[in-house]
Amino acid sequence: MNMFDRAKPYNELPLLPPDINLEHNELLKEAIQANKSLAELKGVAQTIPNQTMLVNTLPLQEARLSSEIENVLTTNDLLYEAMASTKNNYDPQTKEVLRYREALWEGYNELKKNDLLTTNLIVRLYQKIKNTNAGIRNTPGTKISNSKGETVYTPPEGENIIRDKLKNLEDFIHNDQDTIDPLIKLAVIHYQFEAIHPFTDGNGRTGRIINILYIIQQKLLDLPVIYLSRYVIENKNEYYKLLRNVTEKYDWIPWINYILKGLNNTATDTINKIIEIRKLFESTLDEMKIKLSSRVYSKELIELLFMQPYCKVEYVVNAGIVKRQTAAEYLKEIEKTGLLKSKKVGKEVLYLNVRLLEILEK
Repeated sequence: MNMFDRAKPYNELPLLPPDINLEHNELLKEAIQANKSLAELKGVAQTIPNQTMLVNTLPLQEARLSSEIENVLTTNDLLYEAMASTKNNYDPQTKEVLRYREALWEGYNELKKNDLLTTNLIVRLYQKIKNTNAGIRNTPGTKISNSKGETVYTPPEGENIIRDKLKNLEDFIHNDQDTIDPLIKLAVIHYQFEAIHPFTDGNGRTGRIINILYIIQQKLLDLPVIYLSRYVIENKNEYYKLLRNVTEKYDWIPWINYILKGLNNTATDTINKIIEIRKLFESTLDEMKIKLSSRVYSKELIELLFMQPYCKVEYVVNAGIVKRQTAAEYLKEIEKTGLLKSKKVGKEVLYLNVRLLEILEK
């Protein structure tokens, strides 16, 4: 019997694995399709000639959209500009989204070294996102409220209780003896983390980074290029309703189905975006070969313009293509073709690959 009471700390949150049939036919059917789409995404991502093109662009989309779910708002243009610029007086929302990206990469690099998703790593992700030294909640009073101010959920209280539930979550993540499909397992992991709600703030964003890292840990993707947050934004009311239904009614199947459909939908969207980027890069190579002098044109330089939407002289120099003065001349000449658009930011001149940004903003 579920003893859940919205107004009381849910210290009785059941441990994992959940007491349901996770090999339900409906779930397995959705899981097969989602796995297939992720496998296709993994393959398509490998067709990009330089993986940095994806590494510097798509994870920032996830950072922006995941933050948008928590009403931390900024624009694509501002984010990519801030990533390229040395100027540091950007608004707090933009800085917070950039920290999300840093947290995602910190988690990715740690996973590559240790292949473990631990409580300590999760705490570090949260600290990076929120720019804080705080850790697991150790004071009472945390409540989740709706837009009317009504309490809809009170997470577990007491640091020891929270840590015990996180340890159980860790054990569930790393149990390679079970036969649960990894994407079904991901849906269970995501619910449980959000229900534990171990931090005073930033739980949603931390949980969505855990999703991406788990997919990579399971070797379903090589790079963090999927952004499930777009699907959550488009189906936000359903996301929170289904989360609550697991808590209040132990109704797992619709929640897991939602996540599986989201993964399938998101993987398909990302495949299309990567194909668009690849086609744009290839057509730009052909176009610039015609429009630029042989002195300026090189595949390495055009490739650099696709590493992220904004380029600058320093990037060209650091790539070892040409020296500073020549780099400035080259970028100005490329701007004349219409491929780039210059913008003064502080003391720097940044050059925007307009068509690349248009693809990323779709």
